[in-house]
Amino acid sequence: MFSDFRCPPSCTCECLLTAETASLPECSRYKGTFDVLFKVIRQEGYGRLWRGTNASLALAIPTVGIYLPCYDIFRNWFEEFAAKTSPHLTPYAPLIAGSAARSLACIVCSPIELARTRMQAFRELQRGEKPSGVWKTLLGVLSPTGKLVLQTVGGYRVLWMGVGAQIARDVPFSAICWSTLEPIRRSLLGLVEEEGSPITILGANFTAGFVAGSLAAAATCPLDVAKTRRQIEKDPTRAQKSNTWRTLSDVWRSGGLRGLFTGIGPRVGRAGPSVGIVVSFYEVVKHILHQRHKNSLEVIA
Repeated sequence: MFSDFRCPPSCTCECLLTAETASLPECSRYKGTFDVLFKVIRQEGYGRLWRGTNASLALAIPTVGIYLPCYDIFRNWFEEFAAKTSPHLTPYAPLIAGSAARSLACIVCSPIELARTRMQAFRELQRGEKPSGVWKTLLGVLSPTGKLVLQTVGGYRVLWMGVGAQIARDVPFSAICWSTLEPIRRSLLGLVEEEGSPITILGANFTAGFVAGSLAAAATCPLDVAKTRRQIEKDPTRAQKSNTWRTLSDVWRSGGLRGLFTGIGPRVGRAGPSVGIVVSFYEVVKHILHQRHKNSLEVIA
């Protein structure tokens, strides 16, 4: 795995990062978010910052398409079930529905998440070489040596490498996020009229999503570190033998608490606006479609 990383510009050894040079502090450590940005731009240009965008888009569309509608369906089912059998369980509907919907979305879209993580983590083999796309990256996972060795590495299951760590990260993230988002959203919408305009719905949902997403991202950062470590592992056999708990233990031994929360700033900075934008626009589209359906029924009547 070390051969896929260059030494930072500050390094005096002027070599590729190897197992031997990785022991040097200047070769193996970044000093923070802005240090990463600066060194990536110096080494590979501004375009590198958007590496994996196509994979992100390919991931976002099916993930959101599965996640949010399933969350609404599961929440409604659980609320109806709780109302009939155990009303005291109704407040837990967002937590259970969010966890179930996110688990489903993670399992279905895990290969694309794997491709995106690898596209963002590894450099091209040669300068000027065209970066690998999603399909080529997944083929590289299936055949790391150029020959198909599916029988020796667990077959196509290797495409779901790290899915356990991803679920371990995303399920608590969704549980925390929706459990925080729903009360905030209800409180904000309660301050306006019952039939709010799209602007008020957008503002209330964005604010609730931003706060909930930021809190959930900060709380689940160690699990995100474990997921990333597992998905950038290039040895299929070693990856198959690893698990989330073992990866977290390795991170703790090598970096302590600080290692577990590596990258918390960028993660929170991305998750807050991301959740706010997705939830707010989803709710606005639902509101507009509901209003059109309601108006069409009134015209028919």
